[in-house]
Amino acid sequence: MLSPEDLAYAEERGMDASQVEAQLNRFKTGFPYLKIKSAARQGQGIEVLSAEEEEKSIDRWKSFLADGGDVCKFVPASGAASRMFKALFEFVDGEAEVPAEGSDVARLVAEIEKIAFIDDLNATTSALYGKSVGELKSEGRLKELIAAIIKPEGMNYGGLPKGLLKFHSYAAGSRTPIEEQLAEGAQTAANGSGDVKMHFTVSANHRRLFEEKIAEVAPKMGAERGVNYHVSLSEQKPQTDTVAVNPDNTPFHEDGHLLFRPGGHGALIENLNDIDATVVFIKNIDNVVPDLLREPTVRYKQVLGGYLIRLHDQIESYLQQLATGDYNRGTLQEMLHFLHTAFSISDRSIDGMNDTDVAMYVHEKLNRPLRVCGMVKNEGEPGGGPFIAFNRDGSASLQILESTQIDPTNECYKEMVASATHFNPVDLVCYIKDRNGDKYDLTRYVDPDTGFISSKSSHGKELRAMELPGLWNGAMSDWNTAFVEVPIATFNPVKTVNDLLRPTHQS
Repeated sequence: MLSPEDLAYAEERGMDASQVEAQLNRFKTGFPYLKIKSAARQGQGIEVLSAEEEEKSIDRWKSFLADGGDVCKFVPASGAASRMFKALFEFVDGEAEVPAEGSDVARLVAEIEKIAFIDDLNATTSALYGKSVGELKSEGRLKELIAAIIKPEGMNYGGLPKGLLKFHSYAAGSRTPIEEQLAEGAQTAANGSGDVKMHFTVSANHRRLFEEKIAEVAPKMGAERGVNYHVSLSEQKPQTDTVAVNPDNTPFHEDGHLLFRPGGHGALIENLNDIDATVVFIKNIDNVVPDLLREPTVRYKQVLGGYLIRLHDQIESYLQQLATGDYNRGTLQEMLHFLHTAFSISDRSIDGMNDTDVAMYVHEKLNRPLRVCGMVKNEGEPGGGPFIAFNRDGSASLQILESTQIDPTNECYKEMVASATHFNPVDLVCYIKDRNGDKYDLTRYVDPDTGFISSKSSHGKELRAMELPGLWNGAMSDWNTAFVEVPIATFNPVKTVNDLLRPTHQS
């Protein structure tokens, strides 16, 4: 199926024939749906911490940092902002001269003075048309006004990544998500020496812009906050791209070559695997708020971080007991109870095992990467769901699932989804080193059966595309996972430009 030219092109991108052939075969077989035990909920996979437990966790996090805790904030930031401005593009490129009453564009125009980039927009419209924003509005020149925001000849916000857009207004000027992430990092991840490690994943074509912005703002923000920022960037690796196929599953070619597409955020497990840190926070670039509204975010970052360390303290204690042989049937049962209560791990295969085999089983389950995921009560916002699912080895554990992983024809599963009480806002804290201080190889804990296939197009031609197991979904399938409820105030994503008009983004 693959020509010598195809194979040579794949090798140029760091991929071997077996990798491409496996992807092509996956298009034919598809990805299996996951077998689900139940939705996770309070008392059944989701911990709702008491005020006392929250304070214990905050204290443990502060002591971890004070002792020189090694922490990094990992921020996926490569996504373009084009979807933020979908309604604006449709208006500018459409026939209507006036936006429909009540539409997103009409609301944006009505409240445009509240937007954080209003000063830049005024400068842009003055340069392009010799008119202010207010003058364009009064003259009804709304297409020109909107075009000044999104088009390349204007501010080009439709072609930039979210991280570089101005989100929030302050007396001293407006801030981008990059700056808000840096501010949050200083409040939640500065160790005893005042060091704050940050890592942003970016696209190659925007890397220089990120570098320039970070060089501009990080020294000043570090001086203001009394911290030292250590910021690094990485790009999604070409070898994590996936091959595209025609509707009949034959290889899709463009310009004489196989077409490879980015493998989705699951490809970032490779970038995460390169991070040299013990603890890593993961949070999307657009989930930020202004300084005055950040207190809940800071508090629950500390709660999640401290809860993670407390879990790790117990894991390390158990692993020490297993390593020295200081255990008996009673302590093994205690460890199994911990696996079940902390991570909802259950496994019928251990029934009838002798103590030695149980000890080996418990060691294998405990000695793996650990993550604590914030879960928000379901209030209609989109996001992956918390479930207890069965793994390939027959055990059950906590997983974050997307709708594409759940069989839509299974009535029982449909009821589970309908009754789900929480969703995942991508608010994770991870422990990625073993008890000897060596990094886990995170690629070993990916479930390759948890990607998905979708219909796309390129230059008007239909194709089928594949996404790898999602970063916080199948890419972390074999991690130890705990879910903790966090308030909705910690989840403030910007999916459309009009989200910036919400009170949570107005300082």
